[in-house]
Amino acid sequence: MAPILTNSSEVNASERSDNEENGTVCVRNPHLASMPEDVLYHFDLGTKTHNLQAMFGDVKFVCVGGSANRMRGFAEFMYTELGLTGDGSDIRDICAGTDRYSMYKTGPVLSINHGMGVPSISIMLHELIKLLHHAKCRDVTIIRLGTSGGIGLDPGTVVITGTAVNSFLQPQFDQVVLGKVITRSTELDKDLAQELLNCGRAIGSYPTIIGNTMCTHDFYEGQGRLDGALCSFSNEEKLDYLKKAYRAGVRNIEMESTVFAAMCHRCDLKAAIVCVTLLNRFDGDQITSPHEVLLEYQRRPQKIVSMFIKKQLGLLK
Repeated sequence: MAPILTNSSEVNASERSDNEENGTVCVRNPHLASMPEDVLYHFDLGTKTHNLQAMFGDVKFVCVGGSANRMRGFAEFMYTELGLTGDGSDIRDICAGTDRYSMYKTGPVLSINHGMGVPSISIMLHELIKLLHHAKCRDVTIIRLGTSGGIGLDPGTVVITGTAVNSFLQPQFDQVVLGKVITRSTELDKDLAQELLNCGRAIGSYPTIIGNTMCTHDFYEGQGRLDGALCSFSNEEKLDYLKKAYRAGVRNIEMESTVFAAMCHRCDLKAAIVCVTLLNRFDGDQITSPHEVLLEYQRRPQKIVSMFIKKQLGLLK
């Protein structure tokens, strides 16, 4: 069965113009307007139980990443970077009523973890986008911060995604809906990527590039690793595949970029992906750097995104 292409060009013209005029976050679901209540189950939030506009209406930046601990650390980092009053001890997990996701708010910055892989981040994004919509947020920028495997890059290199591609090196995300394949564009905001690259270059302490990111549905076989419980290919076949990806402009591999890009693009959200590489996959499959080195690597995307946010808020010249 041929895929059905669904993209933002098919959105109702009046719906698109309204969103562009007032900058509010839009949803692409005609059923939501008639629902008496919207329960954001995995966030332990809802439109009847919480005043979402009062809680989140001033959010301008949403930063998401896989690890709950890492995103709490980022929230604490942003608390200091933004010069907020107090010692940050009042930072609390807004989603403490559930063990699925963690969410922290520091001024206009919302930090949320999304777990690992397409299904986990997809669920989070559905409820996040609805949350931003119900809260009547305007002009929101969403950025994924993460780790990845590099292709032809030194460990510690930060890759800002130019295009998110699937395992077939196609710039699309395929979603099965009611037994049919819906194919959506993985286009990301190029101007935002360039602004983030400029921030990385301004920091200058580590290499920062723009490159394509490949999203897979698995950490082991799906990424061509030889060290999983199952392996059906040779080292030569693995290297051939990685070289093919490199020739296609892919510079890192992770497990969330295509659905992240597709859902943000579909809802007209300005979005970017900033990931640090933990190893060069041409050199091996296992991550062997010391823990303290990995922690420093993981802070690199955070520093770039912090600089970007501060510039947008007028806190840096």
